[in-house]
Amino acid sequence: MKQDVRKKTPEITKLILAAAKKARRETSREAEPGLTKPIHWPVDCNIGPGLEGAIACESRIGYVNGSKGWLIYRGYDIFDLCAYSSFEEVSYLLLRGKLPTRRQLEEHKKTLVEYRFLPNTVRHLLSFPVQEMNTMAALRIGCMMMRQVLSWIDQESSRPLPRTAIGTDEDSIPMETEPWGEEHAVYEFKRKERKRPKDARETQDAGSGLQSCNRLVAGLPTLAAAIARIRQEKLPVEPDRELSHAGNLLYMMTGERPSPLHERIMDVALILHADHGMNASTFAAMVVASTLSDIYFSAGAGIAALNGPLHGGANERVINVLREIGDAKHVKEWYRKARARKRKIMGFGHRVYKAYDPRARVLGPLAKHLAKKDRATAHLYETARALEKEVVSTLGKEGIFPNVDFYSGIVYAAMGISPSMFTPIFAVSRVVGWSARVLEYLENNRIFRPRAMYVGPLDQKFVPIEKR
Repeated sequence: MKQDVRKKTPEITKLILAAAKKARRETSREAEPGLTKPIHWPVDCNIGPGLEGAIACESRIGYVNGSKGWLIYRGYDIFDLCAYSSFEEVSYLLLRGKLPTRRQLEEHKKTLVEYRFLPNTVRHLLSFPVQEMNTMAALRIGCMMMRQVLSWIDQESSRPLPRTAIGTDEDSIPMETEPWGEEHAVYEFKRKERKRPKDARETQDAGSGLQSCNRLVAGLPTLAAAIARIRQEKLPVEPDRELSHAGNLLYMMTGERPSPLHERIMDVALILHADHGMNASTFAAMVVASTLSDIYFSAGAGIAALNGPLHGGANERVINVLREIGDAKHVKEWYRKARARKRKIMGFGHRVYKAYDPRARVLGPLAKHLAKKDRATAHLYETARALEKEVVSTLGKEGIFPNVDFYSGIVYAAMGISPSMFTPIFAVSRVVGWSARVLEYLENNRIFRPRAMYVGPLDQKFVPIEKR
């Protein structure tokens, strides 16, 4: 993002720093000693259903402290990154492990600009009934079209050789023996780059390294915007080389160059969603990558997981709830009835956070700022604030506060984005976290293979079909 966009929006920086000050005043700065140190395998941990509490790997990419409301990328506090950085800079940080120099950042931006243009992939996407599809399903197809066009791994000549395969999960057998299994699996092997086919085009890659990750980071916004346009019965808009990553996303979706305010706010929103620990979509992407599949399939798995209503889509439902309530003066009665029916209040509570979600701390003030400039947004925001007051007054003591979804939908709606595109925007940002964690995990790869506790019968007698 150009520096002048931040200079043109000092009020946004001021709002973020005020949110940071409030957050730091309300929490101590001690990390969790049990979760911020190297692992000595095997490790003891308390595990709940859905692998809750399980320790799967070490990571230097991101840290979430739910009890204190922290979100950290590579050691940098999310408030500082939102106030002073850009999505391009944060994507470099997450993928490469350090903040770039000015020259490195310019080179990274140039790479994203070039990879943003996907005319062949968009043409393929146009052949699908996008207008009739779930937007996340369309985005997943677009991701697979990127794989087909930009990599050579779909070619028959690039199939893995049978002699390199490990069949029937044999890699996992030694680790399932008591008490702890063997130190190294008998069939364990290192990841090797596939040999480039002779008929592969120069522009195609192997789908496994940093180049492919950058293609996804740059390309998914183009695809998401094309999907938005197609659903409006409009032609896709080509990227503008002069706009930032966030500015291009808005431009390609709306067909209009965004104001500095909207560009900056979208940039902040993308930073906030870039990574969030071992969430379901990140884990899905890592599981696929651990089989030595490619980054495109891994990202496709992340998109598929994010499509589920327990992971993505809550901000769209928040907007629906606010519109259902209708007005701030109706909140008390609506909330009373919702509580009586034991209805889940969308946008509140989080699997990890038992304190105020730091992302909501930023998005709330941004929604308020946008509400000053738009009457419809103001109506939604006033209803949201009244609902937050009611919920926190009754459930705050139980650790129930607004999460990232509560205000993000209001922010997106204020910028003219359809609710059906809220979750694709989430994916457009989170693909950075998926990619970074996949690259990191593959450095010391181990195929994921948890076990299930068998609770079925053990001594069933087979009855021939004629006697059943």
